[in-house]
Amino acid sequence: MIPMEGERGFHMNEHPGDNGPVRGEIRIVGTAHVSAQSVEEVRATIREYSPDIVALELDPARFAAMKKQAKDPSIEEVIEAKHFSQLLVQWVLAYLQRKIGLDLGIEPGAEMAAAIGEAESRGIPVALIDRDIRLTLRRFWRSLTLVEKIKMVYALVVSVHRIGTEKIDVEELKKADMVEIALSEFRKFAPNGARALIDERDAFMAHNLVDLSLQHTRVLAVIGAAHADGVQRYLDAPTTIPPISPLETEVKPIPWGLIFGSAVTALFAFLILAIAFSGVGFKVLAMAIVYWVLVHGVLTAVFTLAARGHPLSALTGFAVSWFTALNPLVAAGWFAALVEAKIRKPAPSDFRLIFGAESISAMMKVPLFRVVLVAALANLGSTLGTILYFLFIFPVLGIDPAVLITQGVANMGDALRAIVS
Repeated sequence: MIPMEGERGFHMNEHPGDNGPVRGEIRIVGTAHVSAQSVEEVRATIREYSPDIVALELDPARFAAMKKQAKDPSIEEVIEAKHFSQLLVQWVLAYLQRKIGLDLGIEPGAEMAAAIGEAESRGIPVALIDRDIRLTLRRFWRSLTLVEKIKMVYALVVSVHRIGTEKIDVEELKKADMVEIALSEFRKFAPNGARALIDERDAFMAHNLVDLSLQHTRVLAVIGAAHADGVQRYLDAPTTIPPISPLETEVKPIPWGLIFGSAVTALFAFLILAIAFSGVGFKVLAMAIVYWVLVHGVLTAVFTLAARGHPLSALTGFAVSWFTALNPLVAAGWFAALVEAKIRKPAPSDFRLIFGAESISAMMKVPLFRVVLVAALANLGSTLGTILYFLFIFPVLGIDPAVLITQGVANMGDALRAIVS
């Protein structure tokens, strides 16, 4: 058994030391996470190199999952965290990697498991040098702009559709020029995401490797090909490695959701007041409110059903969407998800079913996946309802917004002056 945290021979390196000159020798094995050749290469290198320690591109959570020791979070924790979109992206990415591995006849992460097994059999300690995956994913998702998130979702949808229809040569993808091309495209596609997912982890792992080299003569690092060059550049010039503290902190994103929600509330309130004071009549005012309720309710319900949510979840989304669209602190998807969870009764074991799914249809049968999908799509439907409402409300009501606003503001001003005087 590999020594666990606090036991002899295991190194967490959560707080590495000084980034001085590399004293011990560090050898890097760049791998593909779904490659049979990488598995054999890792085993052969450990046998031939006989390192004092094997450093892995893993964090404690992924290591525990690989050793079947991970504790699944409770369903309450998932719903209370409200990171539904982020969860979906994580699950779909894991599915794509697993699907590629299945097509190639190898389990994703097999090279890491092989490194652990080979090191264990030879009594070589193992170090986990990667950043916590949960922190990485949070920093990744929060670093993306709205446009980058839309691009990411679109790319995932296209990838899911194409997976299995195109032949993939993983060994070709490991070649330096192919890796560089892929990374270059990713940086164009989502520069902020590339920084959080690749560059920061390069620095984090290099930091830990330098620290290990101060304690061991021969260090073997098993990391993905996408990180090999970046880590090597830092090892060639250790003084360029950035401080590790900023890489371990949570990103405080601009609360765009709160800002957008507050703006919507203010805009809708202004619209209703302008209609009320403009003199266009009560019927127009009533229709403006009815359309607000219907547009939000219908789109939220439709998107909930599109996620294969239960009719009661869709009805719940319909009932609350008009209100949640005016309150930036709540979302229609949360309520729809709560009802869906009551009906589907997801269990903590659903996490393993999701990560083990071999198709999207199999994932859709897992209650937890359905709950999270309902939450995400219901929220999307409500947001789309807000956008469409403000785009089309004036043509639908048959009124000129310029006249309405001008007359409404003028009449509101007269009313205020009358009250003051």
